[in-house]
Amino acid sequence: MQADHQAIEITDAWKTYDGGASFAVGGVSLGVARGEFLALIGTSGSGKTTLLKLINRLIEPTRGRIVVGGEDIAAADPVFLRRRIGYVFQGVGLFPHMDVAENIAVTLRLLGWEKPAMSARVAEMLDLVRLPRELAARLPATLSGGQAQRVGVARALAARPSIVLMDEPFGAVDPVTRDVLARDYRELHDGLKLTTVMVTHDVLEAVLLSDRMAVLESGSLIECGPTQELLAGSRHESVRALMDMPRRQAERVSALSARASPP
Repeated sequence: MQADHQAIEITDAWKTYDGGASFAVGGVSLGVARGEFLALIGTSGSGKTTLLKLINRLIEPTRGRIVVGGEDIAAADPVFLRRRIGYVFQGVGLFPHMDVAENIAVTLRLLGWEKPAMSARVAEMLDLVRLPRELAARLPATLSGGQAQRVGVARALAARPSIVLMDEPFGAVDPVTRDVLARDYRELHDGLKLTTVMVTHDVLEAVLLSDRMAVLESGSLIECGPTQELLAGSRHESVRALMDMPRRQAERVSALSARASPP
């Protein structure tokens, strides 16, 4: 894709340890188009979360170049960079001593918003993530897992970022809640014209949500392409095995349902 259509450009990114003897991310080059939903998938230890954290400088790359919104992040103030990017992760990480409204408004307060504007934005965000406004005064400990995760999404979107990074965002909730949250977030992604990069170990979740998938293995990017194309086939055996997993699961469920059905 054309460079001016890219929200994120990663060029030959490395994160090495032990003086270069080992690496968590090795030579990854990847572009993410504006408005795209990209899923980073792979087995545990493949480098997914490290790559995600390199994008907003939670981890500094050993070498390589990362451009976000047309700006080389090496020259950016990391604090201001992170305030421009929404971040949602497993376990949410809400501040326990702050109520829901204060949690949602954390970045707004750091950006110097006036109180009336912050209050209005908090109410707007609660509506956006389908939570009742009465929850604004509640502490995180009183929320269900699904409610807390929605607050986490509201906090990430409050400052109107165009880019959202998600690290196993729905992994800490039950399967039914997870499915609803995932579908609701995809609706927000489309409605707000966001660019989303999501790390997940759940291939089915990646298939159902993403426009494109990037498959990492041992810190290297082994394949990246439109979700439907990767589902149709791959030249890599390990990628084919990952893509076959949702199909095998569906077949097993279908077989079990057939056996359970009355004659």
